[in-house]
Amino acid sequence: MALLDPDLMSFDVFGTLVDVRAGSYGAFRSILDEAGAKDIDVKAFWEHWEHRNIAHYWEPYRRYRDICELSLAETLDHFRVCASPKLIERYFESFANFRLYDDVTATLDRLSRRRRLALVSNIDDDLLALTPLRRTFDLVCTAERAKGYKPDGTLFRHLIDHAGTARDRIFHSGQSQFTDLVGGKPLGLTIAWINRRGIALDDAVPKPDYVFGDIVSLLALLA
Repeated sequence: MALLDPDLMSFDVFGTLVDVRAGSYGAFRSILDEAGAKDIDVKAFWEHWEHRNIAHYWEPYRRYRDICELSLAETLDHFRVCASPKLIERYFESFANFRLYDDVTATLDRLSRRRRLALVSNIDDDLLALTPLRRTFDLVCTAERAKGYKPDGTLFRHLIDHAGTARDRIFHSGQSQFTDLVGGKPLGLTIAWINRRGIALDDAVPKPDYVFGDIVSLLALLA
């Protein structure tokens, strides 16, 4: 495998650096409990809600908070649960308790000695600030700053425009097939799919340049 020497390494946040599923299942369990729907599988409920989030990323820009509330309303309706979508606040309250994956801190520390690092996230700035990513990045690209999300390319164009280097000198890593690969590959970005969950790649999704089960594996790829 040929070694790479990118100027800028960008990272998806939730699911790549931060364990968002484990961190938010408790919040969604509390949502269902308050709604009197204790029999509903929280993981299935969460995945449907996330699917609706991604669908709304393609639409004219609105805040991540607003998308999450809308998607919760749709998911409650899908599962035939009568409750207020304002319960999404339980999810936002859980951000301060999210955890990084075990390989994240040491890997980013090593990479930062030789590379510029960036974050690229479908998120509002205030929610990103609540995560345990207590380090400085050379570039932070959020949906709030770009006024758009990853799937249609808006957030990745923001990354390219602010990278301070050519797009072929950017190396992006992310866990989402339907946002990172769908949005980034058509723009010519080099992308590693961080497949921490060991799931299959959808046939309709652009193929990544590399596939790893964690981010520490990136170290062996770099010159």
